[in-house]
Amino acid sequence: MNESEKQYYSISETAEMFGVKPSLLRSWENEFELLKPFKNQKGTRFFTQNDLDIIRMIFYLTKEKGYTLQGAKEMIRSDFGNVASQTDVISKLNLVKEFLLEIKNNL
Repeated sequence: MNESEKQYYSISETAEMFGVKPSLLRSWENEFELLKPFKNQKGTRFFTQNDLDIIRMIFYLTKEKGYTLQGAKEMIRSDFGNVASQTDVISKLNLVKEFLLEIKNNL
């Protein structure tokens, strides 16, 4: 699924995109003030593209770079632009990698 196709994503769809459990996303929501998914009257969370970008940053810092939650919070707070740029580049490189692997598999 292309992330740009929809405006809102359920917590299960979002968790699947990142290969994490929904409980981790709920935990990150409590830890990171920038992550504020829309909640309907029932309390069901819906994530926007902006939320996905924030999750991508948190995922990059904690899962790929090994930062603690506190370290990731401080990094995002102090150098948001650089972290956002790095995660954007990594995301694009992963898309290129997937595309190249698909070409390889079709050969």
